[in-house]
This record gives sequence, structure tokens and C-alpha cells, in this order.
Amino acid sequence: MASLKEIKTRIGSVKSTRQITSAMKMVASAKLHKAQGAIESMLPYQSKLNAILTNFLSTDSEIESPFTRVRPVQKVALVVFSSNSSLCGSFNANVLKQFALAHESYQQLGADNILVFPVGKKIEEKVRKMGYQTQGSFQHMADKPSYDETVQLATRLMEMFLAGEVDKVELIYHHFKSVGSFQLVQETYLPIDLSTAESASEKKATGRKIDYIVEPSVEEFIAHLLPRVITLKMFTALLDSNASEHAARTMAMQIATDNANELIQELTKQYNKIRQQTITNELLDIVGGSMR
Repeated sequence: MASLKEIKTRIGSVKSTRQITSAMKMVASAKLHKAQGAIESMLPYQSKLNAILTNFLSTDSEIESPFTRVRPVQKVALVVFSSNSSLCGSFNANVLKQFALAHESYQQLGADNILVFPVGKKIEEKVRKMGYQTQGSFQHMADKPSYDETVQLATRLMEMFLAGEVDKVELIYHHFKSVGSFQLVQETYLPIDLSTAESASEKKATGRKIDYIVEPSVEEFIAHLLPRVITLKMFTALLDSNASEHAARTMAMQIATDNANELIQELTKQYNKIRQQTITNELLDIVGGSMR
């Protein structure tokens, strides 16, 4: 049985840990509030931009773009979003697991034909441990989402796709829904799929087909609109991943703090029980000695 001193020391250690986890939860919660505001501000803009694009697709005009051309996949690029630090539950573990599955599905292409763009330290370390060369380091984007840096990455991927250096680009990231809900997503980034895009929401709301007057032409407008939509999709994925990371860390630190509270209660009960037993034994010794 542990001594009173050992239990008291352990209680103090757990209390110190609780202070750390509680402070980390407050910091993560503050960062989550900021990240949540950023993603909520972005969604209406993205939604309207997509609505404009899909409304054009509902017209009789056949819209062609090099970003929509599907080719046999001989080279693929994987853009994977993780965090730079730990203590965020299963957030990074899920990303690494999904990346491993995606990598396995393209393994027949060969190592040189699988290009990885790791956004975050954890996925970057994983890729290097697997013996692969990364296509750059984007750790700064994981901590501080920047639209300018996102434009550079998206532009690079679009140029590679147009030049035929890659035939397909996929994103792996967490989609933020709420503080307690975020979903791991793997989706095709390029080529962009316009066949399933329809303005059903606006049609349902208005009961009629939306029509626009465009100058100089629909084709030229789409040629300028598509790169913006593609870039915005990348930035939204980055904001989604960032908000999900802070949500995961907030939940993980809350659980750790709750566990520390429960452990302190159990240790305190154990301490009081042993202390009471020690006092009782001392009293029995005193009584026994006086009766001799």
C-alpha cells in the first residue's frame, strides 16, 4: 500500500497536469473561436460563387475547360492537411491512416508518380519516414492559414495539371461541422467535375431557371471564374482543417482535464482512508499501552 507522502505527491502532480491541460483548453478554445469565424465568413462567398458557376452550367451552352478534362491517371498529387503539433486526440492519426489508404490505392503507379504536398508537420514527417520526397514544406500554412500562400499552392497545382505533370489531384482534410463534429474527407480537386453541378437550390427557391447576361462571352467568363473557384476550394479546405484541429484539441484537453479531476477525487479518498486508518492504529496503540 502506498504511503501518505507518495499519495500526496501524486495528487500534487496530477493537479499540476490539470492546470496545464486546462490552460491548453482555454488557448485552443480561443483559437477555435477565431478559426470558426473565418470558415463561417468564407462559406457564404464560396456558396454564392458556386451558385453562379452552376447556374451557367444549367444553360444550353457547352462549357469546356482544360481543368475539366479527365485523363488516364499516370501521375497523381495528394494534398494532405494535418497539424504541426500533437495533443489533439485522433486528429492526426485519422489523417495519416487515410493517407496510407490513398497511397496504397495508387501504389501501382510507382513511387515517382505519387507526389505528396504535406500541409502540416505531422504528415510531412510521416511522408519522409515512408522514404518519399515531399513537394515542399507548407507547415506555416497549417498554423496560420494564408490566402496568398494558398493561391501559390493552388496555382502551382493548376499549372502542373495543365502541363500534364499530374493527371489527378486529391485533397485529404477534415471538414469542420461544429465544435464536436468534424469529418475526414478525401475528394478530387482536379480535374474539377462539372457534370453533377446543378443550381438545384436556386431553382427550388425561385421555381425558374436563372439566366445571366454576360459580356464578352460565357466561355471567357468561365475561363476566369474556374481558377477562382479552384483556388477558393483549396483555401476552404485549409480553413476547415485548421478549425477542426482546434476543435479536436479543445475536446482532447477537456477530456484530459475531466480525467484529472476524477483521478484527484479518487486519490483524495484513498489519502483520507489511509490517514484515517493510521490515526485509528495510533489510538489503538495508545489504548493498548495504557491497559498494560
